[in-house]
Amino acid sequence: MTLSSLDLKAVGPRIRMMMPHLTPLEAKVVETVFGRRGFDDTIPLKQIAEEAGVSEAMVVKIAKKLGFSGYRDFRTAVYEYSRLPTAEMHQELSADDSSAEIVQKVFRTSIQALEETLAILDMEDFDRAADLLYRAKNRDFYGVGGSAQIARDVSHKFLRIGIRASIYDDSHMMLMSASLLGADDVAVGFSHSGNTSAVIDAIQLARKSGARTLAITNYDNSPLAQIADIVLCSTAQGSPLMGENAAARIAQLNILDALFVAVAQRDYQAAERNLGRTMSAVTSKRKDRGT
Repeated sequence: MTLSSLDLKAVGPRIRMMMPHLTPLEAKVVETVFGRRGFDDTIPLKQIAEEAGVSEAMVVKIAKKLGFSGYRDFRTAVYEYSRLPTAEMHQELSADDSSAEIVQKVFRTSIQALEETLAILDMEDFDRAADLLYRAKNRDFYGVGGSAQIARDVSHKFLRIGIRASIYDDSHMMLMSASLLGADDVAVGFSHSGNTSAVIDAIQLARKSGARTLAITNYDNSPLAQIADIVLCSTAQGSPLMGENAAARIAQLNILDALFVAVAQRDYQAAERNLGRTMSAVTSKRKDRGT
């Protein structure tokens, strides 16, 4: 990870994605750096090591583990990232917040998630994902809980333009689905953490069956991401009250909205024709019911 090749908005997300792979002591050092007021690009290595209660060698090791060439590169990246207006958007919610403060904080956290997700989105992978979804014979979506709701949302959009997708949120049904997929099919795993065992098992079986696989997750080094052919990552800064899921869900929905449009563009005339047919069917039914 070098500053010359990295969008500064991606610094925070890239580091957050690595946090699950750090030991508690290593994570404490990163939290010390990000939690420090007045952090700048002149703070010596010795000072950070003392504040975190570790050796200087440990700080350098962590910087390299995060993908930087060393402490100086890490320090400069974090300093430049912290100066961005986007990085300042996130503020922790507290029990004493007024309604106006709650609304401001929630909205700004979502805006930050969108800006930073856009910064880390790999456009080549995005185009590959759109091609897979457009060309697939069968599109099977796997997700549990909130991730299943995201899968349902995008499947509804696809159906409007004549692109059919099946959603499975039961572990047994996922495996049954995955076992029947083939080379012309695509399986999409939705998991914020990338650690949902039911989704991982289904994606593994889908690959074994010959299908192409896509992961929608918040961590590009997660077990789900490691086994998928294509990975599209969202990112969001967590908070004790809301966690990461709320803002990450907004980012994932936007990725999938963009995928929907990209798939529709592959055959815009057919998409437009099917949209007219599906909307006409819904409108006609509403008129019949008098609603």
